[in-house]
Amino acid sequence: MKQSLLTLALGLLLAARALAHGDFELGPNGGRWLDFSENQTLFGEVTLTNGVFRVALFDRAKQPVAVTDQVLTVTGGDRNRPSRPEVKKEGTGFSFPALKGDKYPLVLQLRPQPGMRPVTARFTFDAEVCGDCKRQEWLCNGGGDDAKPHDHGK
Repeated sequence: MKQSLLTLALGLLLAARALAHGDFELGPNGGRWLDFSENQTLFGEVTLTNGVFRVALFDRAKQPVAVTDQVLTVTGGDRNRPSRPEVKKEGTGFSFPALKGDKYPLVLQLRPQPGMRPVTARFTFDAEVCGDCKRQEWLCNGGGDDAKPHDHGK
């Protein structure tokens, strides 16, 4: 009986650990890959450098897409009092300042063209460093289905 309970507890612990790491793809620059289309034709790669998030746009072939009429809005932080940081356009993407705190939800809404409804992508920014891969948790994808755990495509 003790062995069964121990086995069950170990199994639950491993399952919880696996669920803590998302099942998502990393982009060509090692950032969080987001789908900004309903037909997988426009993607964004979110990176963070020196307290500034950058969202680069890419097509299906992972080629950069110039920012023209696209509009990105960002909401995040405390769910009871969310922040809407100022988003600036850059050549092939957008930038906005990181919010206060080490863990908070981010909602990115990209309007691909004027008059179109926005496409929403969500993730939780978590600055804690994964003990296995040494990436921040928001970038730890656990290696995905076709990679070794914590290999991150490197």
